[in-house]
Amino acid sequence: MRFAALLILLAILATSCEKDVDIRPGSSPTQLVVEGRIEQGSYPVIALTHSLQYFTTIDPLVLQNSFVHGASITVTDNGQAYPLKEYRLDTLGGASIYYYTIDSTRRPWPALGQPGHTYALHMEVGGKTYESTTTIPKNGMVVDSVWYKRVLYDGDSSYTELRVRITDPLESGNFARYFTKRNREPYYAGLNSTQNDELMNGLTFNITLDRGVNRNEKLDLATYAYFRVNDTVRLKFCNIDKPTYNFWRTLDFAYSSNGNPFGSPVVIEGNVPGAQGYWGGYTVQYASIIMRD
Repeated sequence: MRFAALLILLAILATSCEKDVDIRPGSSPTQLVVEGRIEQGSYPVIALTHSLQYFTTIDPLVLQNSFVHGASITVTDNGQAYPLKEYRLDTLGGASIYYYTIDSTRRPWPALGQPGHTYALHMEVGGKTYESTTTIPKNGMVVDSVWYKRVLYDGDSSYTELRVRITDPLESGNFARYFTKRNREPYYAGLNSTQNDELMNGLTFNITLDRGVNRNEKLDLATYAYFRVNDTVRLKFCNIDKPTYNFWRTLDFAYSSNGNPFGSPVVIEGNVPGAQGYWGGYTVQYASIIMRD
């Protein structure tokens, strides 16, 4: 990994300045990467790709060629297995995205994602079998209300922050992930997008949620979390099970730690044995606000 190589290089430079050292990063075996989700009121959607080497130059062609085709995938709900079919989505940039979802030509169609149901994923890819399960939580945190507060930064009072009141049920062990949509932007997850009720179990509490971020863009660390006066903001707040929470919690932490050579290595906790990534169920709530006085 980049950080480990940097620490090794610093140690070598500290102990010797006389010998030329050629450090070549090793290549890791290619792994299957799974991004699968089933939301309340929606059908399952799964994207499969091959992992890329750390120093791979990413461009649309490289990403397009990383997709895995021809997989045999089923999702089982209440004992009934439903096969998925591969589809292609052409983007405005000329690249194509491939994903698997229900086969609209085959009946019966599965019911849309339902809270309280557990969904078993079975995939056969390249002669290997991968399995996982996820549950769409039946109960969880509830968004009671949303409002905003003006923030003064560097003499500018047009910044705002999103405030949310949440009620957590008496049963402990609730987990959530959130996204925000500003005006015509897509939904973006927060930089630290997960929540749990470890400290707030059974309580009603107020919390500030940072604006969701596009991880492909450079962040202004001073202002990225804020919205602006007159923004229309839509909140997507999702209850998730613990394995899904662990995946996104560790992935968010890894992203936030990237660039810190002295940070501890982060293990991404996926829930698809033998592969990277996750298969997750989401209970979805929406709330909207126009940040106007």
